Amino acid sequence: MAQSQNTKVDLAIPATMFVGLTTTGNMMVGDKALEYYNVRNVEDYIQIPWDQIDHIAASVLFGGRVIPRFAVFTKENGHFAFSTRNNHAALRAIRTYIGGEKIVRSETFFGVLRAGVVGLWHRITRRG
Repeated sequence: MAQSQNTKVDLAIPATMFVGLTTTGNMMVGDKALEYYNVRNVEDYIQIPWDQIDHIAASVLFGGRVIPRFAVFTKENGHFAFSTRNNHAALRAIRTYIGGEKIVRSETFFGVLRAGVVGLWHRITRRG
């Protein structure tokens, strides 16, 4: 059984993790870390201390009314994608610990496509 890093929990909410196969569990936002525990396997957990979080990118739809998922980007271990029962409440609780400037809106599908075309165009024009 994993030992929690938090001494105080602000929010405990059901969540889904989208790394590899999707798993369901509980996310805890506390005073020391962001923690995710799998419901079926208690040894499958993720504990991310607040000082290890680089930024959080949230997928935003319909003018900011719907946030289907968000990704936590760490400084050393890559990123983890989550969806909670109430993503707005989860991001508000996280914002108190990491600050609002580290929560950003993720790029849309067309934004990623546009950046790829622009990058390709710049590569072609530099060769010529």
